[in-house]
Amino acid sequence: MHNFETVHDRRKTRSVKWDNLTALYGGEDVLPMWVADMDFQSPRAVIDALKNRAEHGIYGYTITDASISKTVSNWVEKRHGWRIKPSWLLYSPGVVTSLHMAIQTFTEPGEQVVIQTPVYAPFYNVVTAHDRKIVENPLLEENGTYQMDFEHLESCFREGAKTMILCNPHNPVGRVWTKEELERLANLCQTYDVLLLSDEIHADLIHEGYQHIPIASLSEDVSKRTITFLSPSKTFNLAGLQVSYSIVKQDDMRQQLQETFSKQGFHMLNTMAVSAMEAAYTDGEEWLDGLLDILAINRKLTEEALADTPLIQLAPLEGTYLMWLDCRQMKLEQKELMDFFAKKAKLGFNDGIQFGEAGAGFVRMNIACPPETMREALERLTNSLKEFEAAAE
Repeated sequence: MHNFETVHDRRKTRSVKWDNLTALYGGEDVLPMWVADMDFQSPRAVIDALKNRAEHGIYGYTITDASISKTVSNWVEKRHGWRIKPSWLLYSPGVVTSLHMAIQTFTEPGEQVVIQTPVYAPFYNVVTAHDRKIVENPLLEENGTYQMDFEHLESCFREGAKTMILCNPHNPVGRVWTKEELERLANLCQTYDVLLLSDEIHADLIHEGYQHIPIASLSEDVSKRTITFLSPSKTFNLAGLQVSYSIVKQDDMRQQLQETFSKQGFHMLNTMAVSAMEAAYTDGEEWLDGLLDILAINRKLTEEALADTPLIQLAPLEGTYLMWLDCRQMKLEQKELMDFFAKKAKLGFNDGIQFGEAGAGFVRMNIACPPETMREALERLTNSLKEFEAAAE
């Protein structure tokens, strides 16, 4: 059995989420609901694997052998119905690292790269750090639900953009793109010969009624023009171990990307990361199913708590454990909004503006925590909103 109810004290563990609250939000009494890691222990199989590896006592150079790659490919096929060959895999410390390497490898300075905003903040730096040009294809919002603007996207491709970074499931708006949406995107990429860099790190975190479809699994053509980025880090709370992989079907593209990694002096994962990934993908499925049940509870708690207030609207959460809160009815400037949540509600959210200008008036809330913590956060939130409404009358 897996216990998702226990509240674990993460302070003084050098936690990015918990150990820098004064600097980030102005006080240690703020409840952090921001950066995308979870307040749950990883699966027992992972903990045991790390203990066993630690007890061996020798932590020399470690390979990602055929056994590891087979374990990874089996997971992708079982969870997402996509049969890949182990030889298509490249490993790296993280998805963002791999995105940087892909931009360096397959684009030139000054070239255009499309991103769909509001979107995961590092996408911006992945492009601009290498002197490439961001082309924003803003998502269309209607009644809190987001859609791709395909007409505008086609104009981006027509005007010269040859690379696109896709986020599926989308962070922060929570969309899981449908097969029809992905097929339409794939057709545009084929028509305009666009390379697709698909960040699918939240692929395992899909809510009931939705299905994650790796875009590269749709057809032979799209598989050849897509690099897919995945990791067990979000799924099993392993971010601090730094492990991810890229799926690259084309031999020449895979060789080019590998050469870029080699030029940076990167040749292998750390010892503990390999052990954790193997254990998670071998024995972590039952734990993951339990996690999804808890995330569903927390999502429902949030929806119920905010159902009666006109001040905050929720984007429907189809995938991830990150909820996108529309606070525009509060009519506050962004700094005032963040100050309100940090100082009045004592809650640490992600500032929506981090995800681009389309995030003005929004915040992102991480619900991957024990229900007790979730209830405490929602009580703080609803009480502060009541005070806000009373003061406005």
